[in-house]
Amino acid sequence: MFLSKLVISLCARLKRRGVPPDLDESIDLDRAALALHPAGHPNRSDYLNNLGINLYARFEERGVLSDLDEAIVLHQAALALRPPGHSDQSGSLHNLAICLHARFHQRGVLSDLNEAIDLDRAALALYPPGHSNRSSTLNNLATDLYTRFQQRGVLSDLDEAIDLDRAALALHPPGHSNRSDSFNNLATDLHARFQQVGGLSDLDEAIDLHRAALALRPPGHSNRSDSLNNLATNLHARFEQRGVLSDLDEAIHLDEAALVLCPPGHSHRSNSLHDLATVLHARFEQRGVLSDLDEAINLHRAALALRPPGNSNQSQSIQSLAFSILARFKKHAQSSDLNDAFNLFGQLSQVSHAVSHGDLHAAKSWTISAEELMHSSALDAYQTALKFLDDWQHVTGLSSSSHHFDVVRKATSSLAMDAFSCSVRYGAFKTAVVLVEQGRAVFWTQLAHFQTPLDGISASGEMGKALVVEFQEVSHHLRAMLEVSSEDRTSQIHQLTMQRDDVISRIRTLPDFSRFLLPPLFSDLQTAAEDGPVIIVNASQYSCDAMIVLCAADPVHIPLDIAQADVSELSTKFQSLIRNAGSSDNQQYEIVNVLRTLWECVVGPIVEALRELLVRPGSRIWWCPTAEFTLLPLHAAGLYSKTSYNLSRFYISSYTPTLAALIRARQQLARTPSTPHFAAIGQGKPYEGEELAHVAAELGNIAHRVEPILPFTSLSDGDATVQRALDTLSRHQWVHLACHGIPNREKPFDSSFAMRDGPLTITDIIRPRQQNPEFAFLSACHTTVGHKSSPDESIHLAAAMQFSGFRSVIGSMWSVDDKVVGQLVSAFYENMVDGSGKLDCRRAAVALHAAVKKLRKKIPLEQQIVLVHIGV
Repeated sequence: MFLSKLVISLCARLKRRGVPPDLDESIDLDRAALALHPAGHPNRSDYLNNLGINLYARFEERGVLSDLDEAIVLHQAALALRPPGHSDQSGSLHNLAICLHARFHQRGVLSDLNEAIDLDRAALALYPPGHSNRSSTLNNLATDLYTRFQQRGVLSDLDEAIDLDRAALALHPPGHSNRSDSFNNLATDLHARFQQVGGLSDLDEAIDLHRAALALRPPGHSNRSDSLNNLATNLHARFEQRGVLSDLDEAIHLDEAALVLCPPGHSHRSNSLHDLATVLHARFEQRGVLSDLDEAINLHRAALALRPPGNSNQSQSIQSLAFSILARFKKHAQSSDLNDAFNLFGQLSQVSHAVSHGDLHAAKSWTISAEELMHSSALDAYQTALKFLDDWQHVTGLSSSSHHFDVVRKATSSLAMDAFSCSVRYGAFKTAVVLVEQGRAVFWTQLAHFQTPLDGISASGEMGKALVVEFQEVSHHLRAMLEVSSEDRTSQIHQLTMQRDDVISRIRTLPDFSRFLLPPLFSDLQTAAEDGPVIIVNASQYSCDAMIVLCAADPVHIPLDIAQADVSELSTKFQSLIRNAGSSDNQQYEIVNVLRTLWECVVGPIVEALRELLVRPGSRIWWCPTAEFTLLPLHAAGLYSKTSYNLSRFYISSYTPTLAALIRARQQLARTPSTPHFAAIGQGKPYEGEELAHVAAELGNIAHRVEPILPFTSLSDGDATVQRALDTLSRHQWVHLACHGIPNREKPFDSSFAMRDGPLTITDIIRPRQQNPEFAFLSACHTTVGHKSSPDESIHLAAAMQFSGFRSVIGSMWSVDDKVVGQLVSAFYENMVDGSGKLDCRRAAVALHAAVKKLRKKIPLEQQIVLVHIGV
């Protein structure tokens, strides 16, 4: 009892004086007191709780993560001793939730945040209306849900946070000390929903709430500058929506007042300078008053001076200042302004802080300005932007959430394709190949960067294991800091960046890991062409080009006589024709017309170049299309006349999403000499969609061909469930899937194969499995169809199979006819058996080519060309 009273006395003194030694001493005394209350003691939970509270307090003061981890363990132990009905259970729920929320912000592990939300919900249930702790718990739960919304982008989390903030505000009537905070919290959430959904009523309400908060924060209030800034930001946003100049004028007035409250030396001064400059630039664009622009430039210069190298907001200031100077150049055409602006942009290539989404945005702005003004720095701009993309993705880590994909998709946009075009225009053909590879299929690239190398580093020995743990720890911590980046955390972000760079440097000293997290060199990518040329076909707003990558020579460039808009129109037309294929002879004629255009404008010139390069007729080539070209059947191009040949008469076509994917497929040799196992999975009666009448016959035909050669498993109808299909995939090296393929062009990770009990999604497929996969035939519709507006990311079922390890994959570009595909499957497996009576996944492209040739006069054109081969 004496120890307990002494701890309480010391804690009180700590609160009054803030003396750190008292906190250390109180923790030591808490440990001693806890030791005197062993398991089974009726008061043990109190001492667990006390020690947890003080460890959390020391973590907040000093930032030592081990204190936070121990506090969580202690609060979990206390909660276990306070079951439902215990008078102090709500306190334990609250304390544990706060600690888990804090650890989420440090390490970025979503399970901590999810658990904090569950605990907050349980605590709220114990605080009915009228309870003194209800408002604070409402606020905590709303904060956690808002944080999770920022992570996952699920709107229901934000909607619930808004409802909770409204409930908390209702408990803070006029005169309540927390009323202004409640106004601010609700306004923040409403502004976020406006940004997500675009509802102006949310923005209007947020403005009203910020006005109310500002009224409760008079001159002298510690949070007045924040309220001034928040109201200004929302008014600026409304001006951009409605164009009412009074909103912009008021935003300027508020930002001026906020700047006065942030004098030289204030931690928020650079933000205030930047905000005021931004709205002044906006007013210049409306009224053309040069004094507004000049003042904006001066303010941006002052903000940049407060954001030296290493500051995480430096790129934002560089971009904003450069934009304002370029606006003045466009007004007066003074070369000094042009040089000044691009000298500023050039500083982006030297940033020394951890790269964030904002840095990538700044570098993309540089590319756009350089292209617009035909400045010589354009290629440097693209190289910087794609380096930032790599660095940013390395920090943010790997996620298959729709929100993360949307962020990446919007950030990358046409960047890689435009970089390719720029490199071609500069005659830098090797650079073009490297850059387009660096900026496409970002998710799969990160999967390859993180999954396989980290496993390999861990397997290299004890030092490797320790380095992987250190790398993951500092990366999580840095990501969490960047997500809540502020001027106050700049030094912590800089320190973590240096720690992470140091770990990466040490990993690169290990044998075979010298290029860990570095993009591949051209000499590395060139090996993709060791079995035949790889042809990159690129569509950019600036030009359309093809590049033939050869294994022992420089790449060969072929300019294409077609514009991106025409490629897009051709792609749209072809997709429409395919949807209605078979409805009339005219449809068939129109499909042929598209294939002829493809030949004349794209494939024909490439074939001519291949023949000049003495690429042997009948040999294999690999297509690597970008942008709108990904939806066009390059393999089927031709004139389709009796006096001319189509592409298939010259070469055997395969595809690859990236060069690195093809290289990895070749490297994934079976690690054991054991006989591969074959599984045929068929689902003719799925959980939704029409029945597929010919699935059973298709599986029977495969069994007839394969069972005499390999151990064979068949899974169909009631046995073909999601879990059993996954189990089967994990144990078999050869897989044939006959079922419905369901693309989701809005949320591509939800694209799926339809099993009896539900969808087998891409997210399911890419989970790591212990196997040596070789070949997959996807006898299903739309298995190479990805995101509607970002086909370059290749988030589709066939790519998922390839990137999960299958070296060779057959997939479909559009709908397959259930009966017709059965004929193709039969002819395909007939040609897959080599002269020794064995199956070899490297024969797949040749076997498909032979199967189509055999059935050319027996099946419709659109079904002849629907299947494509991906991989080795």
